[in-house]
Amino acid sequence: MSSLDDLIGRAKMLLAEGHSPGQIADELSLSMETVTWLLTQAKGTSAPKDVHIDWTAVSSHAPLLEETAQMLLNRYYLAQSGDTVGSPAADVIVGIALSGIPLATLIAVQEAAKLSIYYPAKQNQSKQPTGSISGNFATVNDQRCIIVDDTITSGNTMLEVVKYLKKHKAIPIAIWVIFDKRGIADVDGVPVYSLFKISRID
Repeated sequence: MSSLDDLIGRAKMLLAEGHSPGQIADELSLSMETVTWLLTQAKGTSAPKDVHIDWTAVSSHAPLLEETAQMLLNRYYLAQSGDTVGSPAADVIVGIALSGIPLATLIAVQEAAKLSIYYPAKQNQSKQPTGSISGNFATVNDQRCIIVDDTITSGNTMLEVVKYLKKHKAIPIAIWVIFDKRGIADVDGVPVYSLFKISRID
């Protein structure tokens, strides 16, 4: 079976288990466009150009995940050389559900910072989906925030989070991700710090 067949099978299995397309996109680290294609495979259309990243060998083992969180911290502080940046780098670490939550938690512990959780609109199954901050964790109003997730795929979720934070009077100062599939330097003026930039060469 090809890796494409595997992805189609996994996407359909997740859908059958009740996951929304947005949740499937997060679970497989793919764009919504790619997930829609995997689920429908409309005749006459070719597969979208996307790259699947399977990092479960790291994400499923807490010690390796902790080392990855430390690498994100080191990446940020090394990029600040010459600038005076104290620890914690921010007041609140904002983890994007789902994969950003464990990373943000580990980073918040290291930084002795507060933890906030953001649920993107694509995970909201209401008729007019919107993103939101969980009321069970830290608020973001008037706080300096670092946004954490595993992957930037299309950049839409990151733009949504940045706009949400700014609307709620927060100050997003950086975005930390493991994988950046877009190769972008910033999102709406907020700098991106990634461990890996992923490029597709056709």
